[in-house]
Parts: sequence; structure tokens; C-alpha cells
Amino acid sequence: MDRMNRMDEMDFGSFTGTFERVDRAHGAARGALVVLVLVAAWGGALPTGAEEPASDIPHVLVVTDRGELELELFPQQAPITVANFLRYVDRGIYDTGATFYRVVRPDNQPGHPVPIEVIQGGLTIEDEHPRRLAPIEHETTEDTGLRHRDGTVSMARNAPGSASSEIFICVGDQPELDFGGRRNPDGQGFAAFGRVVRGMDVVHAIQKLPDRDQMLVEPVKILEVRRVASAAPRATEAP
Repeated sequence: MDRMNRMDEMDFGSFTGTFERVDRAHGAARGALVVLVLVAAWGGALPTGAEEPASDIPHVLVVTDRGELELELFPQQAPITVANFLRYVDRGIYDTGATFYRVVRPDNQPGHPVPIEVIQGGLTIEDEHPRRLAPIEHETTEDTGLRHRDGTVSMARNAPGSASSEIFICVGDQPELDFGGRRNPDGQGFAAFGRVVRGMDVVHAIQKLPDRDQMLVEPVKILEVRRVASAAPRATEAP
């Protein structure tokens, strides 16, 4: 729900006498002065719909031994999922042995009725890890309005509400991973929460590495994951 700022009513009567004494020939200047007075009185607040600072959008740099990725996150659409991911980032949990370890391509899922293309990474595909945080509520794409498109970053999971540390990145559009999609039989889809804005060439390179039953023969090491500033303006619409 959008938050509305409520302003107190203001008495501009004290300005009336001043403006009445200004010659009509200076009407344009008078109008400009009124605008300045209003802006000062309202504290310079931007009108609804104005572009917000890019610093409001979290950007995260993922450094791997195959290159760098820059992720843009969507906290307004997926607040729970973004907050969870940033806890891992800010605590340095991904800097201690995380990898990209799974790749899914057309050639390594033969006969699957609902094929997808992604790379997956995090702490481990196993259920237990000493640094894994508690699982989070499942934010469906029906709730967030996000979609699994090329470069979308999303949460890997088993049952809804089991996602925690493991993420995947889409290679190409993957609508079957959205709410109502058929990849997961429960129909709840996966929780998208960001996108790759730089480094999709690295994603493509990782996806092509040798695998054995979708698990990389040599997992790609994640060396560092940290927040970075971005000069990009706020996206008017998330994917």
C-alpha cells in the first residue's frame, strides 16, 4: 500500500499584501515567487511519481572465479526475499565457500516435460549447512508482479516456504517458473526478487561448463558478494 504524506493546512494570508503591491507587469516574477514559497513550505518534497534516487535500489556485486555479476534487487515488490538475500550479503555468508554448482540446459534434461534453463548457486544443494539462516515466507510472482525473464534472479526451494540461501539465474525467459507454471507440481512457482544488470556473459559461460547430471564437474567459486552503488536511475517497472 502506498504511503501518503499528510500536510498541515497553511495560511498564506500573510503573503497576500506583499503580492498585491507588486506591479501587474511583474506577473511572471510573482508566479515564480509563489512556487518558491510553496516548495520551501513543503520541505522540497518530490511530487508523487517523481523519480526516486538510484541509491534506493540495492545493487549487489557477485565476484566469481569466472567473472563478475551485478544484480539489481526489487525490495518494493519482494521485500521478504530481498531482505533475506541481503542478510546473507551483509553478513559475508556467501564469501565463505559458496559456489555456482548446478546448470540446467536442454541437453542435460532429456525428456523432461517442462524444460528450463538456469544456473543455480549458494551454500550447498544439501539441506544442512552451519551458516544457513531460517527459511522465509514464499513470495509468489502472483503477489510480487515479477516474472522469470532472461537474467531474473530467484530463490531455489523445495516446498513453499523452504527457500533460504540458494538462488538461481534464468537463461532466457522461463514462464514455467512463475506462479501457475508447471515446473514445480505445486503450481506456486518460485520467488523472483532481482535481475542481472551486468555480467550475463558470465552466466552464459557458467551454464556451458561440463556437468554430470546437472551438477558442475568443477563448481564455480563465489569469491565475494557485496553491496555496490549504482548510477542507474530507478526502473519505472520491474520485470
